[in-house]
Amino acid sequence: MPLIYCVEDDASIRELIGYALESQNFAVKTMADSHEFWQTLESEKPDLVLLDIMLPGESGLDILNRLRSQTAYKTLPVIMLTAKTSEFDIAKGLNDGADDYVKKPFGIVELTSRIHAVLRRCQARGEVGQVLECGTVHMDEERHEVTVDGVPCPLTVKEFELLRYMLINQSIVLTRERIMEAVWGFSYEGETRTIDMHIRSLRQKLGPASRMIHTVRGVGYVMKGD
Repeated sequence: MPLIYCVEDDASIRELIGYALESQNFAVKTMADSHEFWQTLESEKPDLVLLDIMLPGESGLDILNRLRSQTAYKTLPVIMLTAKTSEFDIAKGLNDGADDYVKKPFGIVELTSRIHAVLRRCQARGEVGQVLECGTVHMDEERHEVTVDGVPCPLTVKEFELLRYMLINQSIVLTRERIMEAVWGFSYEGETRTIDMHIRSLRQKLGPASRMIHTVRGVGYVMKGD
């Protein structure tokens, strides 16, 4: 039975989520703020976290950044719950490593569907564990490590997943829509800006090896070896 943590300061929403997910055969623990969350996390690691952005004290985005900075939680699935609907706010959560987001008010059917989708996607990622290469770029999925010409190349969670997807699909032109669906699991209006920003950041970190990532104008990107 998957264990879900829900961090939400609104008691009525917290209770609704807890009741609804338990009826769908999830184990659920709810917290009102970051203090409760970090305390609970010390005793047991969940399978997924539902994280409200607007929390008293430490915000949901701050919690997300702390999680992604720790090796034990770099790939812990996180879905952001947000009343904010601007492109900037959504992109911010995704860029910081969230796996998905749900806008308030939301339906329980939508929420449970998103949870199942993220859990399936993360499970599939964890089952691969292969070594991928293109030119001087070497990725060890099991160790979650990337090297360029033998030198470690630290990447964010989304940069790692983006590079992995391109390595798996070498020499195939990938549209922005395909990339968004594969790496983020869904699409939204700000997809072009988000993907282009991640490609730019990835190129900077790969250094000379970035020449293997080619832009296909008006379409997307393709990764090809030397």
